[in-house]
Amino acid sequence: MTPADVLKLIEEKKIQFIDLRFMDFPGLWQHTTLPISELTEESFEHGFGFDGSSIRGWQAINESDMLLIPVAHTARVDPFLTHPSLSIICDVRDPITKKEYSRDPRSIARKCIEYLKYESIADTAYFGPELEFFIFDHVWYDQGINFAKYHVGSREGIWGRGQESESNLGYQVRLKEGYFPCPPMDTMQNIRSEMVTELIKMGIPIEAHHHEVATGGQCEIDMRYQDLVTMADNVMMYKYIAKNVAARHGKVVTFMPKPLFQDNGSGMHVHFSLWKGDKPLFAGNRYAGLSEMGLHAIGGILKHAPALCALCNPTTNSYKRLVPGYEAPVNLCYSSRNRSAAIRIPMYSEKPQTKRLEFRCPDSSCNPYLAFSAITMAAIDGIRNRMDPGEPVDKNLYELTPEEIAQIGSAPASLEEALDALEQDHDFLLEGDVFTADVIHYWIKYKRENEVDAIRVRPHPYEFCMYFDI
Repeated sequence: MTPADVLKLIEEKKIQFIDLRFMDFPGLWQHTTLPISELTEESFEHGFGFDGSSIRGWQAINESDMLLIPVAHTARVDPFLTHPSLSIICDVRDPITKKEYSRDPRSIARKCIEYLKYESIADTAYFGPELEFFIFDHVWYDQGINFAKYHVGSREGIWGRGQESESNLGYQVRLKEGYFPCPPMDTMQNIRSEMVTELIKMGIPIEAHHHEVATGGQCEIDMRYQDLVTMADNVMMYKYIAKNVAARHGKVVTFMPKPLFQDNGSGMHVHFSLWKGDKPLFAGNRYAGLSEMGLHAIGGILKHAPALCALCNPTTNSYKRLVPGYEAPVNLCYSSRNRSAAIRIPMYSEKPQTKRLEFRCPDSSCNPYLAFSAITMAAIDGIRNRMDPGEPVDKNLYELTPEEIAQIGSAPASLEEALDALEQDHDFLLEGDVFTADVIHYWIKYKRENEVDAIRVRPHPYEFCMYFDI
């Protein structure tokens, strides 16, 4: 839509409020709401002022004035607000220079695609993330000077099977047995369908939804692939819709990577491919139907994987999921069909258009604009420098000997290790001024001071206090 189209839509739908949304540095949507009288066609060029110093990881108080520039084609009628409202995603600019703000994640994603085109490698990076999440009936958590606690409740949770109550029907999901059960054991079928209905209304194409492996209400809804920036926008709308549909039913959604002990955590397996026009560039006659470019892209992602984890797995809780035994891809190798490798080449179809890589390390706590951009930059580095990914490993990696595993290499075991890796290996992100040195420096500084150091001296429940709202 153009700005004129947005104003026409406002009139047709009798919209009363405009909800301006933008992404903060760590990865949560922020918003401010204006009466419809404040929006004109000029607003899409001049924007609206806001206080950048109050946003985590952004401006100092002496340089706090910033601009939100509405992006017309992202306008959608909000299905949850009482008064008719139009949500619009915004870009962030400096009010003095009018330049894009270097720490605005959406700006970084756009620069990544511009750099991809500038290098004449491809003109589109397609992404298809598989976001997993939990739907709980209730949750409470807190920590004080003399106590620490957290609790989640779910009628599906295996921990409730012995509850002596007439409401207990005995359909609890056993540990690691939640993949694809039918109702009534899958109690989330209707609520997921409602989420999908709202997503489709928002113009987000959906391929499937299903119960996931873990007990306690783990779910997945799969979006059809889109270009990098569009998909990052869609991820944020996906989270918003999932949380608000759950709230309609008196439930709560979390994208926290590992909210439950002893069962699978929530990942975000990322399907990725490069195209030029109508040509899929990762399709060829090499291993698993890949092209030479596809193999070099794998080489780049594997080489930079420890540093990528600092952006793709950006919480201390992420590394409770990245452990062997829970289908978590800790082994830095590639394979076809093999879900124990960090990179899998899906083999569902022989069509060239379906040829892609699946990077399995990331989780849903990440900032999608930063994560997708970093993955693309690692692939570009691999392609430019013709990086050899080595031989594929077509074995169950959890059955290899310690000596064999040591030769393969593993993902970082903690956020601290991942941040150290990013500190040592980030030049590939600076190419084309996509990520600036300031962004990398402040990301590492923010994560160390506000998460790594903060959690080191506190009991485990503090992770719930920090990450449950992701």
